Amino acid sequence: MTRIGQDTLNSAKTLDVGGKTYHYYDINAVADKGWGDLSKLPFSLKVLLENLLRHEDGESVTVEDIEGLVRWTEKRASDREINYRPARVLMQDFTGVPGVVDLAAMRDAIAKAGGDPQRINPLAPVDLVIDHSVMVDEYGTPQSFSQNVEREYERNKERYQFLRWGQNAFNNFRVVPPGTGICHQVNLEYLGRGVWYSDTEDGKTFAYPDTLVGTDSHTTMINGLGVLGWGVGGIEAEAAMLGQPVAMLIPEVVGFKITGKMREGMTATDLVLTVTEMLRSRGVVGKFVEFFGDGLADLSLADRATIGNMAPEYGATCGFFPIDERTIEYLELTNRPKDDIALVEAYCKAQGLWRSSDDPDPEFSDVLELDLNDVVPSLAGPKRPQDRVPMTEVKRTIIDVISQELKLNDEEISKLEGEGGQTAIGNHEPGSGVEVTMDGKTFHLDHGDVVIAAITSCTNTSNPSVMMAAGLMAQKAVEKGLTRKPWVKTSLAPGSKVVTDYLNKAGLQDPLNQIGFDLVGYGCTTCIGNSGPLPDEIDKAIAEGDLVVASVLSGNRNFEGRIHQSVRTNWLASPPLVVAYALAGTVKINLEKDPLGKDKDGNDVFMKDIWPSSKEIQDAVVMVDHDMFEKQYASVFEGDETWKSLPIPDSKTYEWNSKSTYIQNPPFFDGLTAELDDVEPVKNARILAMLGDSVTTDHISPAGAIKADSPAGHYLQGHDVEPIDFNSYGSRRGNHEVMMRGTFANIRIRNEMTPEIEGGYTKHFPGGEEMPIYGAAMRYKKDNVPTVVVAGKEYGTGSSRDWAAKGTRLLGVRAVIAESYERIHRSNLIGMGVLPLQFPEGTTRKTLNLDGTEEVDIPNLGNDLKPSQEIEVVFRKDNGKEQTVKAISRLDTGAEVTYFKNGGILHYVLRQMMTD
Repeated sequence: MTRIGQDTLNSAKTLDVGGKTYHYYDINAVADKGWGDLSKLPFSLKVLLENLLRHEDGESVTVEDIEGLVRWTEKRASDREINYRPARVLMQDFTGVPGVVDLAAMRDAIAKAGGDPQRINPLAPVDLVIDHSVMVDEYGTPQSFSQNVEREYERNKERYQFLRWGQNAFNNFRVVPPGTGICHQVNLEYLGRGVWYSDTEDGKTFAYPDTLVGTDSHTTMINGLGVLGWGVGGIEAEAAMLGQPVAMLIPEVVGFKITGKMREGMTATDLVLTVTEMLRSRGVVGKFVEFFGDGLADLSLADRATIGNMAPEYGATCGFFPIDERTIEYLELTNRPKDDIALVEAYCKAQGLWRSSDDPDPEFSDVLELDLNDVVPSLAGPKRPQDRVPMTEVKRTIIDVISQELKLNDEEISKLEGEGGQTAIGNHEPGSGVEVTMDGKTFHLDHGDVVIAAITSCTNTSNPSVMMAAGLMAQKAVEKGLTRKPWVKTSLAPGSKVVTDYLNKAGLQDPLNQIGFDLVGYGCTTCIGNSGPLPDEIDKAIAEGDLVVASVLSGNRNFEGRIHQSVRTNWLASPPLVVAYALAGTVKINLEKDPLGKDKDGNDVFMKDIWPSSKEIQDAVVMVDHDMFEKQYASVFEGDETWKSLPIPDSKTYEWNSKSTYIQNPPFFDGLTAELDDVEPVKNARILAMLGDSVTTDHISPAGAIKADSPAGHYLQGHDVEPIDFNSYGSRRGNHEVMMRGTFANIRIRNEMTPEIEGGYTKHFPGGEEMPIYGAAMRYKKDNVPTVVVAGKEYGTGSSRDWAAKGTRLLGVRAVIAESYERIHRSNLIGMGVLPLQFPEGTTRKTLNLDGTEEVDIPNLGNDLKPSQEIEVVFRKDNGKEQTVKAISRLDTGAEVTYFKNGGILHYVLRQMMTD
């Protein structure tokens, strides 16, 4: 039921659309209050304004909050905290399973306290899409899809049974079964409405902007549809589900003006990589980005969604596109109900939320501008999505990377610089290559060779123009007699089944199959590390030659160690460029000048010979029709027979299996009482890890494959799980025993306390013994020694991985002291009761000459915490010398202080339910 505010400002109105009356809160009711010019307010802030009007209750939302938001235009910034309540919550299974585990654990906790476990239910609508568990085990054959799905069910039966139980046990909770699509594409094509509506207890239907938070950072993709949404940690999402508002500061809004038109041959991927580079360089962390300008009129909805998707990569909370004619066209194409479409247009025009080229530009905190004519073919790599490289410079860049990685001398570099790909085999010296025999073929695998080429990820598979371009490239390549190089693992993982329908209708799936891009699954595969194993022969050659090889993927993430542990450079590219590099077999090539291969007659074939024209692409795109969406989403929640046949218990509390290695009851709520514990100071803490800049949640959180010789691997083998059945960390997020052992265990993380060792190691003090971080943490916990983590800039960059915070908490870390934080991870730390502190400007671990041997005190922690206050941190050397730093508490809001004092956000919610 819709929550109704007290409406002090008399903003409630009605709107008749299609013979039905909708009630709504009119933001124009504040236009005459003298607080500011609403026409100058960015569209994204107008959405927040409506949210405050609708929930104004004099406590969590006040008239002063509303006034503060309208007055934003005075300074184009604000330090005012508001409570925001999104309409719904979106989850994927990697982050969703631990969320449902927590809800089940909360039901247990409230039952043990004598309460009704059914009080724990989502209050906001929740959709969970199972999309992160399919792995590319099989590829390059017509059976790849069916075999990968079969293996997916074998690996994940326990998890899927658990989610089916949750679907039955919880109200307001829907699950989209495996093999359907990526949550963001399903959200864009089906779940998102543009305008949401629901009924009140007295039978009124209220209309309001469709808004959401999601447990995946790429929830921002939905902003392309004019739906305000962004990623939060699973912890925050669970709280939102349970009726808690999202506490936030009214953000700065950066305007991004788009003008002109794209040149022939440019793709949406080239555009988004350019936008990402520009915005990351400007610095938009914690800010909204809103797109405006004449160029929007010619930017398709799919292109907008592509740009919105990568907001985490450019660092913004979201990248918002206001609703306009393109939005309506897309809603019609994707078979949304006609009455809903009519409501979107009528409501947005009544509210001033409709974008028109005749409207004056809003005012922004800052403005960037891009002429679409300046966009050039681009990739991003080799390790960060914001590091755009023009396609013509990739060869030079990879040579520099290889030279630096292997510390080559001038002679070795010269040997590496052979034109157009493979260099001669020698004595396994750098730049010489390794001979490989596989499937009856013998070839040389060399530095810069592409071993993974994947058309994957919501970023691009939601966009018919780039998918059709890839299919047309494949078609022309087949006509020329080209195919992928034998060392390239190719895969096609669309974001929905609609993609398969239109590729088949256009006659383009067959040529994709012929060059190795057979369907491997509908889900997020290579982009999240589910690339599956490389052929043994390839893996051994990489190790034998210490080869710096590459992956090329149409994704949004390419952090080191993410795609595959053997692949040191990873390149983001458009789907047609993925095809091109699969044909070339190397990134040590200039695709503008060097041939991809030879045709049937032995003539060189260049990329320009098979690159489709804009007209060819558009002629293919018009084959996409609303019947495809009607067909594929008619029974989206039903699943296949395997899903339907999964046995589940009929119980309101979960029947935990102590022998399960997938799902375990977490200890977060053990011993929780209704009374609040005191906040204790930190004394004689040890530094568990000292980390550099841009440490990502991929580095912190368990992700990717589980190594046999690791704490998590040892645990699983101790529970009779063979390495072949380990599955990934992501699939075992419902088991805290696995996840805490994998925290800070990424193979590429570098702890400055153990500079010679790459991976999750540290030194345990006072003895200085080197050991895995998990082992040291457990010894400290056994000895009742608290720990802290020290880090550099942008701590927690990357995906919204809740286990980066949960694992930190379970390892016994009381506080993180960093130079700056990425938004979601900072929030997640607070949500788990870990204190984020920030070094004052000019002070770092380096200026303090910290080496990890120090003891750390935070002596003034207590119950009188306030937002953003200074907190003393004392670093004490072995000789007793002390340095005191006045760190800044990154408990930015009053709500965050409350959550921290409760030990976490879910602890706060549970206590509220215990005392109601």
